[in-house]
Amino acid sequence: MTPEPINYLRTVIDITSHERSLTVDQVWQKLVDWQGQSDWMLATKVWSDPNTAGEGIGTKIYAFTGPRAGKYSTRSMWRFLGILDEMVVSIWQSPNFCEVQHVGKIIKGSGEFRLEAISGGVRFHWLEIIDAPKPILFLIRPGILFGVKLSLRRFRKACVAA
Repeated sequence: MTPEPINYLRTVIDITSHERSLTVDQVWQKLVDWQGQSDWMLATKVWSDPNTAGEGIGTKIYAFTGPRAGKYSTRSMWRFLGILDEMVVSIWQSPNFCEVQHVGKIIKGSGEFRLEAISGGVRFHWLEIIDAPKPILFLIRPGILFGVKLSLRRFRKACVAA
């Protein structure tokens, strides 16, 4: 009997700069720029529902991950080759903590961003708890692990460059 794939991802990255000290507020603003996440999230287009506040509890966020993600639309033929993640902000403690609930048809669960000040910068904690059908979880887990690590490196560079 094969073990069930684990359904969580916990990662931590330090965002520091030798040129200047980064603050939690600076990193928070970059992190919760939902559309801006498209610039550093690997193969992902992110946007928020214009009918919600854009920040705070109740904000609806969408993230499509797949080939040609930047060209995603509900009419695109590429939409069948990726996954649309629908989220709602459930906890908002600016500038340190945000929790979202994954409420889509395929991806369920929760995600957390937590920031803490450290010497010379900020420590970014990211936790995802994903409840998806086992075959889908089996298929997406390697990509998620690789994608998150690469995306966090890109996020660090974006914070330092800002």
